Formats: sequence, structure tokens, C-alpha cells
Amino acid sequence: MAFIHKEKPFSKNWFISWSLITLGAFIMAAGFVLFINPYNIVPGGVYGISIVVHHLTKGVIELWPEGIPIGLFGLVLNIPLTILGIKILGPRFGVKTVIGFVLTSVFMDLLTMFIGENDPLGLADELLLSCIFGAVMIGLGLGLIFKSKATSGGSDIIAMIFAKYTKMPIGQLLIYVDSVIVLLGLVVFKDWKIPLYSWLVIYITGKVIDMVVEGVSYEKMLLIVSDKPDEIRDKIINDINRGGTFIMGEGMFNNQPKKLIYTVVSRREMSLLEDFIQKTDPNAFLTVVDAKEILGNGFKSLNDKITD
Repeated sequence: MAFIHKEKPFSKNWFISWSLITLGAFIMAAGFVLFINPYNIVPGGVYGISIVVHHLTKGVIELWPEGIPIGLFGLVLNIPLTILGIKILGPRFGVKTVIGFVLTSVFMDLLTMFIGENDPLGLADELLLSCIFGAVMIGLGLGLIFKSKATSGGSDIIAMIFAKYTKMPIGQLLIYVDSVIVLLGLVVFKDWKIPLYSWLVIYITGKVIDMVVEGVSYEKMLLIVSDKPDEIRDKIINDINRGGTFIMGEGMFNNQPKKLIYTVVSRREMSLLEDFIQKTDPNAFLTVVDAKEILGNGFKSLNDKITD
């Protein structure tokens, strides 16, 4: 069950992959240092735990009077979690994952050393703005790491382990794990706004990751039921220069055979097609859905998706 992806050393894909990991780790670390860590936001994961521990150890350890460094404690948590994950789940976590969380921890502590951790951007009174920008940067960094075929480790591994024994969906378990960490922040910081801001960060981070990994698509998926399917088909193929598929169906009221048209077009093309259908068959029935990702002829190829 090897999930480890290998590229030929020093090939183009190899350089791209490692560049994405390095850049992603730096952006993610900057998001934490500039927007999250200074305001005790606890956005789940090992770094959420690290932020809590950093606060609790302030003034306790002589070596770190401000508390155990967040990046260092995140690294201390990630290493045993990864080893445990390999033993329980098998070789899913390659060198990329290890290098990814090591770089993130190193960048986080180096940036903290140079920038400081006491409201570096003066956003103490603008926590909502800080959460939004922090979440965007963390999501962007994580998205770049995921595009390199690495994982983020941390709470992902905990969720995978629980999923193996409980058979629950990993995504659902990940929400539970991160929520427990968020509530830990509430207990420690005793501020009910902390979990609210933290859940906002988690939500935005997830959306940004999806955008980075899957891309931003403006295409629309159309399912058209019309009494004039051949005229619409000609418009799609000859004028709009798109393809489509006829799906044979049957009307529920009169049991008459129907030709349904399935096609995908851009937003501009959809306007042209809707205008044509309105003139050709005003009684046509259209279902329009945002297409999250389209792979295949006329759009991004599946091969390009896999080799990105």
C-alpha cells in the first residue's frame, strides 16, 4: 500500500516537486508567524497544540523564557506521529512529508527569531483580518505541499489511524481531531472567541487548499431536456465548438422517450447557449452546475493533472 511517489532525481518534475515543498513550507510558516501564533489562535493540527504548549511553558523553562518554540514542539510531535503512522498504516509517508514538516518547523522558528512574536503586523485589534490572511497563507502553503504529492502529517496521521480501526471517514475524523485541539485552546486561554476564530481559520484553510490543488474552474456543467435536442446539439458542436453526450431517458408523465444532452461549457459559452435554447425551445429544462474540475478533451488533460 505504498502511497509514496518517486521522481527521477534532478529531473524537471523532481525540481518542481521539491521547490513546491520548500515554497509551501515557507508560506505556511509565514502565515502562522505573522497572523496566527501572536494572537493565540489554535487552528487544529500539531501547530495548534504547539501554540497551546508555547503559552503554557512561558517563564517555565530557562532556555526558552517565552515558551517552547512553536516550530520545535511541532517537529517533536510530528516525528513520533510519522513513525507511528508508518508502523500502523504502512509506507504512506515518504521523505517529502518528513522534509515538509521539518522545513515548516525550521522556517517558523527562524521567522519568529527575526520578526518576533508580539503583534508583528499590529493586527491585535483586527483579529478577523488576521485570521483570514493567516488561513489563506496556510492553505496556500499546504496546497503547494499537497501538489508535490506529500502530506502535512500531524493530525492527518491521527485521523488515518482512527479511521483504520473505526471505519469512519478520514475527513470526518480530521474535523473531530482538530475540533478537540481547538477546544483545548478554549480551556487554556479561557476566551470563547478563540475557538470561533480557530474554526474560521480551519474552514478557510480547507477552501484555499482545494483551490490550489484542484485549480479554479469557471466551467459549467449543463443537463438539457428539450424537444429539439438535435438543433441544440448542432449549436454546441458547430458554433460553440464543444462536445457533449446524448443520454436516453423517458418522461415521467407521458413515458415518451427523451434525448438528454450532457455538456460542459465556459461561462461565456453558457450565456450563448442559453440564449439559443430560449429562442429555439422556450420550454426546455436546464440544470446548470458549477464544475469543480474538468479533465479530458477540450480541457485540462488527465495526464497533465497527474504529472503536475
